[in-house]
Amino acid sequence: MSSPFFMKKKEKPKFAIKGKNTAVVKRKADGDSGGKSKLRAKKPNSKHNEEISSDSETESPVVPRKRQSNEEVDYEETPQEKKLRLAKLYLEQLKEEGKLQRLIAKDLMPPDASEIRVLRGHKLPITCLVISSDDKFIFSAAKDCSIIKWDVVAGKKLHTIPGGRKGTEDRHVGHTAHILCMAISSDGKYLATGDVNKLIMIWEAETCKHLYKFTGHKGPVSGLSFRKGTHDLYSASHDRSIKVWNVDENAYVETLFGHQDAITGLDSLSRECCVTAGGRDRSVRVWKIAEESQLVFHGHEGSIDCIQLINEEHMITGADDGSVSLWSVNKKKPLCTVKQAHGRHGDAGLEQPHWVASVAALQNSDTVASGSHNSQVQVWKCGQNYRGLQPLFSVPVSGFINSLKFSSSGQFLVAGVGQEHRLGRWWRLKEAKNGIYVIPLKRKSPNPEEAKMTE
Repeated sequence: MSSPFFMKKKEKPKFAIKGKNTAVVKRKADGDSGGKSKLRAKKPNSKHNEEISSDSETESPVVPRKRQSNEEVDYEETPQEKKLRLAKLYLEQLKEEGKLQRLIAKDLMPPDASEIRVLRGHKLPITCLVISSDDKFIFSAAKDCSIIKWDVVAGKKLHTIPGGRKGTEDRHVGHTAHILCMAISSDGKYLATGDVNKLIMIWEAETCKHLYKFTGHKGPVSGLSFRKGTHDLYSASHDRSIKVWNVDENAYVETLFGHQDAITGLDSLSRECCVTAGGRDRSVRVWKIAEESQLVFHGHEGSIDCIQLINEEHMITGADDGSVSLWSVNKKKPLCTVKQAHGRHGDAGLEQPHWVASVAALQNSDTVASGSHNSQVQVWKCGQNYRGLQPLFSVPVSGFINSLKFSSSGQFLVAGVGQEHRLGRWWRLKEAKNGIYVIPLKRKSPNPEEAKMTE
């Protein structure tokens, strides 16, 4: 099987244009002093509470930005030299990732039901959540348009951003439509939230103070992710586009196109790239922002509804055909697929697989999880070289598991649960409770090597 790096033709992302009142990040051209790439943005006068927009349907194209290494050079880098430089950097990153991989699945034990904590505060189903990188705080959002900041240890609400009613958009500070996605920067400074009204809100994570509003998507915002170690924000939408923003500069950068249907999920790590799930177009795409190219992968029979990176090279997806798959960025097809991962439901002869509504991965480890509405969160062990998935244990949780996240330390798993699926009202599970479930991940015995690695 040939590698996706050698496709017949790379799909060239399109670039959106600066519209009215739009802040656009630009990079200095090669002739600028020092040869270093610097950001400069045209920004509104007021620093906060400003609306930054993007417009992808304007008359003339923007010249794609040029990139250059931080080293001063006396000649223009050829395509072959750039390819070699990026390949060397890629190999160095692989070596570092290999050193950091955590093999912990063999030591995990299922928690007792009494050890699972439930945090309740939202009136309607939870749709998404994130955990701060220091594992101290959980941020959750719901169909009631509200956002809640939780203290993990105390299990108490620290701050609530109430949702507003439809029609109050001009005077309400916050969301007035279902929130579908959220992301927090790795340094815990910014929180980003996206809703059905095509809006992205930027908040100060510590105080929950509203900072900016980003507009430009022409459909519900379905995915958000900060590039690790930066304040670059990637957003995905049902309008089939990905947008790049610089939150520090309060600025829009560019728009990428390629998916043939609504994008249902997005994730990123440290590299200048992101991965997306294309829903009913049944594709997974890796977007190489620096190289302005994308890789396309196929393998699921149903709509791919959720995606999460395990490390820079591997990812997990879930689909509405009930399957969970592991992928490598070096293979066009999944490395492995578990069909009907959460069983089936329905009358005899009319059974349908439970949709996989959420997936999560403990980064740089062999442990992943998936959620559906079969009253169980399933924890899996990845096989050698990610070529297999073995069920470790399941945790009883009633309701739709609309969001799943592992803590950075791997000490607990958090599930956002609702009586309804986060994207619709196809079923309603009356016995379920809308809430945040904090699931401890117990270890069989301490592992000295693992402890030394995490230190």
